[in-house]
Amino acid sequence: MGTLVGHVLPGLAFLALGLWHLFNNIKLFCLRPNTFYSSIWFPVSKIRYLELYFIMFSSSASISMELFVGPRKHHPFDSDGTIPSNHLHNFEHSSISLSILVYAVLALVLDRARYRAAASEGLTILAAAAAFSQELLLFHFHSTDHVGVEGQYHLILQLIILVSLLTTLMGIALPKSFLVSLVRSSSIAFQGVWLIFLGCMLYTPSLIPKGCFIHVEDGHKLVKCSTEEALHRAKSLVNLEFSWLFVINIICVVTLYLILDQTYGGNIEYSSLTTNYQREQCDEEQPHFETPKKSFVQMGILVDHGEKM
Repeated sequence: MGTLVGHVLPGLAFLALGLWHLFNNIKLFCLRPNTFYSSIWFPVSKIRYLELYFIMFSSSASISMELFVGPRKHHPFDSDGTIPSNHLHNFEHSSISLSILVYAVLALVLDRARYRAAASEGLTILAAAAAFSQELLLFHFHSTDHVGVEGQYHLILQLIILVSLLTTLMGIALPKSFLVSLVRSSSIAFQGVWLIFLGCMLYTPSLIPKGCFIHVEDGHKLVKCSTEEALHRAKSLVNLEFSWLFVINIICVVTLYLILDQTYGGNIEYSSLTTNYQREQCDEEQPHFETPKKSFVQMGILVDHGEKM
């Protein structure tokens, strides 16, 4: 991170993951509204662990970029082996990626041991919650002082991460709640959107708010404002941008739900109507079979009674 590409690429990964979760959660709910059960990750038919492999690859690539590709010397250490102050943020970002990588590996291991480990699903969710906790903690106590415009962007990012964390923890107690799964998935996607937007707005000179400018400090680009009024205006613009994107996010999620409900919802409705019809047929036919049995029994009694007489 710390560059346009460093924000856009992780943002695209979060966006793709969130959209994948949204699609699967909505599809499952449309097909099985009464027996819906969400999952923290979704297997693919031909390559079961494709999602987890994608997370592992993205996290490993992020760690490599932060620690080996990004630095000038292609390593983040000083000449005496210590971590220089200008590379602390690289270690923080790579630690976030490491926690996400650990979650993906644990999810794969626990899934393979699911028949032997009864709590594997809950442990997988806890691993995901731990990754979000690590992300929230490191962004909150970032070595780079996020002040001014950049601080406002990162403050809102922390709120989005907090929503992902809370809904992930709620998924342990409410695995059958569609709304919890929907909010969690949309927050992951929105986290990606906000990272992309943050990178574009902070590292594109033509998009810097009026009265502000890009300032390089210890090899890190910062947005500075010339006056207090310009800073206040820039922060207000960030809040407006978040509000607009939040509304767009809601519209997109509801639209996706309506499209998938139109596509998959009819199948469950048709099958349920058929089942109800079959049940009604069975209920109607059952008395007709019972009545003759009673008649034959009664006739047998009458015949026996007649012969005795």
